[in-house]
Amino acid sequence: MEHFVVSARKYRPQTFKDVVGQQAITNTLLNAIEHNHLAQALLFTGPRGVGKTTCARILAKMINHDGTQKPDEDFAFNIFELDAASNNSVDDIRNLIDQVRIPPQVGKYKVYIIDEVHMLSASAFNAFLKTLEEPPKHAIFILATTEKHKIIPTILSRCQIFDFKRITVKDARHYLGYIAEQQGVEAEEEALHIIAQKADGAMRDALSIYDRVVSFTGKKLTRQAVTENLNVLDYETYLNITQLILDNNIPQLLVDFNSILSHGFDGHHFISGIASHFRDLLVCKDQRTIDLLEVGETAKANYFKQSQQTSHSFLLKGIELANDCDLKYKASRNQRLLVELCLMQLASINFDGEKKKSEPFIIAPEHFKNNKVAPVSIPSEAKKVISENEFSKNAEITEHRRHFLQKNIQHKLQL
Repeated sequence: MEHFVVSARKYRPQTFKDVVGQQAITNTLLNAIEHNHLAQALLFTGPRGVGKTTCARILAKMINHDGTQKPDEDFAFNIFELDAASNNSVDDIRNLIDQVRIPPQVGKYKVYIIDEVHMLSASAFNAFLKTLEEPPKHAIFILATTEKHKIIPTILSRCQIFDFKRITVKDARHYLGYIAEQQGVEAEEEALHIIAQKADGAMRDALSIYDRVVSFTGKKLTRQAVTENLNVLDYETYLNITQLILDNNIPQLLVDFNSILSHGFDGHHFISGIASHFRDLLVCKDQRTIDLLEVGETAKANYFKQSQQTSHSFLLKGIELANDCDLKYKASRNQRLLVELCLMQLASINFDGEKKKSEPFIIAPEHFKNNKVAPVSIPSEAKKVISENEFSKNAEITEHRRHFLQKNIQHKLQL
C-alpha cells in the first residue's frame, strides 16, 4: 500500500506567496528581509492552524538563501525547532544558550523556532531574557504561541510581535477548492464551504476535515455527503424550520425537532443555530451588510428569498427568544421542553414582533355561526342614569379645575 501523506503536510506552503489569509504579515516580513530590517527576536501569535510555524520555517530558509545554494536546500543544520511544552525547564534553555554561541557552518543565520513558548516556566523565561535581548549577530529567535497573555512583559518588550488572524471562510474555501482540483476531486462549492465553516478559522483543521470527508465520499464531494459525515445541521434545515415558524405550524415544528434529536443532534446546538440563522436573515435584508453572510452563492439566494418574508422586528424578537433559551439551556432540568417552548413562542409572534392572536380552543356549534346576534336594548331609565353620572363626573372635573386656577392666580398676586 502506498504511503499516504495528509494534506496539511503535503500542501504546506513553501513560500510566503502560498500562505493563506496572512498577506499583511507575509508582506511585512518580505519587506523586512529586502531592506535588511529584520529584528533578531520575533513573536508569532494567533489561533492554532493559521500558519505561525509555517511562516517561521519559510523565513528561516529565506534569510539563509543568497542565490548561490541549490533551490531545494533547506538549511536543516541552521534551523532548530524547540517544543517549549516538553522542554520548559531552566536546563533546556541553558542548553539552547550554549548552542547559540556557535556560528553557523553553512548559510548566514542560525534560526531558533520555539513553539508554544508560553509553556516555559518562570525560571526558564528569566534565564532566556539576556540572550533574547542581546543575541549574537548570527542568531534569530522566532517564538510562536497561541496564548500571548501568558508571556511575561519583559519577554514581549524584547520581541517584534506579529498577530496572525483567523483564516476567513472565503479564503479557506478557495484553498480547499485548489487542493480538490490538484487531487482530481469533484467538489461542490457548498460542500467546501461547510468544511471551511467547521474548521473555525484554522487551515490545518480544514485540511484534516477535508481528508476525512474525501476518504468517506471518494472523488465526488457533495453537500449532502459532507453534512452526513460531519453530522452537522446545514442551512436547509434551518430554512425549513423558519418557514414552519412563519406559517405558525407548531405541530410540524415539534415533529421536525424530534426528528433532529433522533439523528443525534444536541438541542443546545440546534437552538443556537436558530439564533445564528435569524442573524443571517437580518444581514441579508440590507445590501450593505450582505457581504457579512459567509455562505455560497446558492445559499445566499435562498437566505435572501426567506429574508423578504420577515421583518426586522420579527427577527430581533426571534433572536432574543433563541438567545434566552440558549442561556437557560444548561441550567434547565427539562431541556427538551425548554427548546420546544421556545419554538412555540417563536411560532406565536407575527411579523411585527408582537404576539399573534391566539384562536379560541372551544369552537361554537355550527348552528350558532349562521345566527345573527340581536343588539341588546338599553332601557330609557338606564340611559338617564348613565347620562346623569357622566354629567356629574364632568361637573366635578370642571369645578376642581376652576378652584385650581383661582388658587394659582391668588398666589401670583401675592408675589
